Amino acid sequence: MEVGIKDIVDIVLVAMLLHYVYRLMKESGSLNIFYGILVFIVIWILVSQILEMRLLGQIFDKLVGVGVLALIILFQDEIRRFFLTIGSHRKLGVLYRVFSSKDKRKKTAAAGNKAVMQIVLACEQMSKKYVGALIVIENSMSLRDVSSTGERIDAVISSALIQNIFFKNSPLHDGAMVIKDGRIESAGCILPVSHDLNIPKSLGLRHRAALGIVQQSDATVIIISEETGGITIARRGELRLRVSIEELESSLSQIITYN
Repeated sequence: MEVGIKDIVDIVLVAMLLHYVYRLMKESGSLNIFYGILVFIVIWILVSQILEMRLLGQIFDKLVGVGVLALIILFQDEIRRFFLTIGSHRKLGVLYRVFSSKDKRKKTAAAGNKAVMQIVLACEQMSKKYVGALIVIENSMSLRDVSSTGERIDAVISSALIQNIFFKNSPLHDGAMVIKDGRIESAGCILPVSHDLNIPKSLGLRHRAALGIVQQSDATVIIISEETGGITIARRGELRLRVSIEELESSLSQIITYN
């Protein structure tokens, strides 16, 4: 049997698809289900193709038919996220930068840098004062459902405003702030809480809420601990603990862009 270029491309594409599914499952905390699906597929191929057990093979074939529908229902959020990522307008950012004018690109970069500095400054001050905070930065996936659970702000990003919202006596300080397109869209929002058993017990509800939203979307979340003043970044289903101000600024500079 000869292996051609088409076969190599086919194998590479399948490997890339499996890698993407693996990463998606890992971010959503469903990695064990991914392993279970792989084991089932291996057993199915072994029974029906290699050992040619007809009766058992037919049973597995029926299970596969029903299982596909069950997986679609079970992973509807992940599937929705997959197609939203593919069709994201932010993926066209390269074309935007190519065809937009130089002056417009400079203004866009300046606006992004200003927003980053205001957020970083607010986080630095709140960290020093042990003020708890939960800041969600929307990316390509809409967080309209999350924003609707809080109070609409629709204001320019300002360090003073961020600190006032998360001030301990503020009625909105317990919820999350949502930032969209360079503006503070809403505050006092409720986030879905992650039930991942691998989260350290030392982390509180803010960290679980942050992990919950980044497992369901491509948002980035900044968490400031009220107990330790430590800064955490949640992104792509993972938590980065004890982030320095310099690391926070560097991460936000890569995330906050305007199309």
